Amino acid sequence: MTFSSPYAHGFARVAAITIPSHPGQPDRNVPEIAAAARQAARQGACVAVFPEMSISGYTLDDLVFSERLLKSVEKGIELLAKATSDCAELIVVGAPLRIAGQIYNCAVFLARGKVIALTPKVFPASAAYEKRYFASGAHLSADASWFAPQIPGASEAPIGNGVIQVEDVAGLTVGAEVGSDAVAARSLALSLALQGASLIANPAAYPATLESGEQQQLLAGATSRRGICAYAHAAAGNGESSSDAAWEGRTFIYQDGSKLAGTDPFPSETQIALADIDLTALANRRRRESSFADAGAGQPDKPWEVKIRLGVGAAGAAISFDPWANVSNADILQDPQAALCPAPARFPFLPADQAGIDRACQQAFQIQVYGLQKRLQAVGNPKMVLGVSGGLDSTQALLVCSEVATRLGLDKSQILAYTLPGFATSEGTKSHAYKLCESLGIKCEEIDIRPAARQMLADMGHPFAAGAAQYDVTFENVQAGLRADYLFRIANHQGGLVIGTGDLSEAALGWCTYGVGDHMSHYSVNPGIPKTMLQYMIRWVCRQNLFGEACTKVLKDILAQEISPELIPGGGEKLQSTQDTIGPYELHEFFLYHLLFGREPRDIAYLAYQAWADKQKGRWPADLPEADRHQYDLETILRWLREFLRRFFTSQFKRTCVPGGPGITAGFGLSPRGDLRMPSDISGRIWIKQVEEMLAELAENQ
Repeated sequence: MTFSSPYAHGFARVAAITIPSHPGQPDRNVPEIAAAARQAARQGACVAVFPEMSISGYTLDDLVFSERLLKSVEKGIELLAKATSDCAELIVVGAPLRIAGQIYNCAVFLARGKVIALTPKVFPASAAYEKRYFASGAHLSADASWFAPQIPGASEAPIGNGVIQVEDVAGLTVGAEVGSDAVAARSLALSLALQGASLIANPAAYPATLESGEQQQLLAGATSRRGICAYAHAAAGNGESSSDAAWEGRTFIYQDGSKLAGTDPFPSETQIALADIDLTALANRRRRESSFADAGAGQPDKPWEVKIRLGVGAAGAAISFDPWANVSNADILQDPQAALCPAPARFPFLPADQAGIDRACQQAFQIQVYGLQKRLQAVGNPKMVLGVSGGLDSTQALLVCSEVATRLGLDKSQILAYTLPGFATSEGTKSHAYKLCESLGIKCEEIDIRPAARQMLADMGHPFAAGAAQYDVTFENVQAGLRADYLFRIANHQGGLVIGTGDLSEAALGWCTYGVGDHMSHYSVNPGIPKTMLQYMIRWVCRQNLFGEACTKVLKDILAQEISPELIPGGGEKLQSTQDTIGPYELHEFFLYHLLFGREPRDIAYLAYQAWADKQKGRWPADLPEADRHQYDLETILRWLREFLRRFFTSQFKRTCVPGGPGITAGFGLSPRGDLRMPSDISGRIWIKQVEEMLAELAENQ
């Protein structure tokens, strides 16, 4: 597989397909199923799921008992196996089958021209009179077999609720539940997930009623979340009998609780929902969730497990499994098949839609407020002491302090805010600090740290004290350290707690002065929040006008300014830029999210390129200014990924001793007390080496 292929990075493309149904006419249904399966294969899908009884059509009533129909169904399966034998694709299709003297409503697994396995419905639906026609799969004996010698593989195919492991797509194991089994009180899907299924296929058919489609999706989402799996649902639709019901024909694919793809109800022709399921993410989540393994320990032995190879990338297949074989890195964006579906979120710590962003910002703010409120109550409601620079981090921390004071019924005089200008503090940011405090009814005092900094630099013989423009790390850290010294001693003097302002992104990069500055405080309110999320949270505060018009106006001005530590005097009006030095926070947060998922740097680079290579494609938060919508080529992504990895691994010693503070996103914090445990002296060499090899390869190809 090429770098352009999702299969090379832990993904598998899945199709959920609904076709126009011709009840009682397998000879018409099968060609349409075969054509849709081949189309999905050309688009790179390795699994295609079709509706319940799609070989025969679902609305048959007593015709299910017809020998003529049942023989036609068997002939249809034989023809479908032959018609798709050159597709490197596992096909899951519904059919009524004669097994052991009864009729069963089955999901039939086909691959490379043969039947692989059968899963009969276990809980026939009473509402659709299914019990009139079908026996429950629970009644089949363990050694039951389907006698259909004319169909390759049929007689040897295992029957029941087992799983199929696709050996040449790492991490892909498929199980099926049929139609209304999804709503049964005992979940077959969760049992299959605990047997190892990373994808549950549901060939379905259900009458359209008010909210029925939404309920099916809620169930699929919940099942995929509880089972830490993907769920592909394809329902019967157009063409089914409308004598007593209508049929929506929805398809949708979920993963771990989130909807990846779907088609509209009541289609007039074949509809294919395609999604790349993230097998790496699922495997990682299962490893981290000890309760998942515990639940699996109580499961009975698997009824069966089949291992197959689809022929991923195999030469000679009439339909190539790798549509990306001839797609170069430069062409990825121009080839629609080379785009991941759905595209990776540019800001993975946030939902993609505006309503979801607003909800996340509100929840994060409530978590921050609760955390600080609880800590203050635990120690007798001391004063809150913090440095206010006019930047994003201290702004958010001040908003949290203000809200906590309101909720606890404290006077705003309990908040001691200080601006501590140094050698590079601009009038603009200092002005923002004063205006912000004034708008919140908080007194802001100023302590000029420059005299103390000059004295310290002189005491240590630093060239700056003699007039040299030497702005090294010592020059920077003297200022950062003095700010922390003043705040801690003020807290001692005034009976307060120092409120930390450092955020998740700074912790990941080690962009803080060890032991002082943004690194240390009595309690921190931002440690679980990435830098870019702070921007969205402040925008949310502005939209809600939570603290009044005057505050909202200042907040908008703060959002518009450069992110800067303001430690090195600059030239002209331009502030010292953090991102010019360490790289874009939006990329680093993307890297951090996927690194914590356990991904390889090669896969992180691929996902970043998919997300950030073209700013004209994909969704952006509605309130993000056009000027802040960026794009990055692969070389730029790799260069900043190398820098991120270097900083991340060498900065672990700073993260091993940090103050308390609330986490925000489950599994993606950096606290050493539970989120991330890693030796301080660990080497990141093997991660960085992979990036350097990719950079070398890219330079060679250019």
